[in-house]
Amino acid sequence: MAVNSDKPHIWKEDVAQSVDCFNNWFMKFAPEAYISTRVQTTKDVESALNLTDNLTKVNNKILKKHPNVLAMLRMATAPPIARDRLIGLAGISSNLVYSMEDKDRIPPRMSESVLKVELQNIGKIIMRLADKDIFPWLGDKRKPAEVEIYRAATIVADRLCGSIANPIIRNAQEQRQLALIRKWLEARGYSYISKGNGLKFREMEPSTFAFHLNVPVAVTTPEGIERSVNIPVDVAVKPRKSKPNDLPLLIEAKSAGDFTNVNKRRKEEAIKISQLKKTYGDKIRFILFLCGYFDTGYLGYEAAEGIDWVWEHRIDDLSKFGV
Repeated sequence: MAVNSDKPHIWKEDVAQSVDCFNNWFMKFAPEAYISTRVQTTKDVESALNLTDNLTKVNNKILKKHPNVLAMLRMATAPPIARDRLIGLAGISSNLVYSMEDKDRIPPRMSESVLKVELQNIGKIIMRLADKDIFPWLGDKRKPAEVEIYRAATIVADRLCGSIANPIIRNAQEQRQLALIRKWLEARGYSYISKGNGLKFREMEPSTFAFHLNVPVAVTTPEGIERSVNIPVDVAVKPRKSKPNDLPLLIEAKSAGDFTNVNKRRKEEAIKISQLKKTYGDKIRFILFLCGYFDTGYLGYEAAEGIDWVWEHRIDDLSKFGV
């Protein structure tokens, strides 16, 4: 039985309350989340500057050994360089850049000869476009003072955080939502289980819950071959009154600071529920935990896909799912 997806007459009121809920959190805590991230990012930039001898040595050896410095280096130029712009300017593989920044590694199958040339090209572009207003010692060809290094690190950190401001806020909001769910469940006698204990989706005991659990689903490749892949789920809860063969309730925590992005991302949940039902049938239950700018268009789309939800401002609705 549906809890919220079959009640469109109350959707607008819930949307308004959800927007207020997100905005209240944002005004109180988002600046703190941003500032704490900037403090850590400043330390990371200082470390990267130390590795590159304060941006005087950006060569293939350093980039190969410390691929994670690339994001910082892109923000150290005038103007700061987007990923795709660097790829075009340096004439290098997009796989190399994305692997260095997202996975902190060099593509394992890339030949040494090609890698050396492409890393050298990255170094040349960074050195040529380095922002000498931020790094004045580069133009003066001198050793920088400690205060200059710190000042440069804070500026680059600001640029980095500015480029990833939305992910910073989303991560802080997700952690808050999970903490709220955990508090609600533990108050009702549920026990948290770390996935580090080798926890399997089908092996959860009643009155337990876990975060970021992988759930195996069957997918069909373009070649028509079926294989199993894992999809991450934010929360898995095994209700107290579950029977031995019952599956956990799966919950996806979602927040949004504007109406535009949610309608761009709404297909993600539809794909998940489709894969889950293909693998486990209609007995699988997958719901959303919402806070923020989710309009009636978004809600109608999810309802049509058979997805129900709980609003953060009315978290007690979780009990209506048997939890």
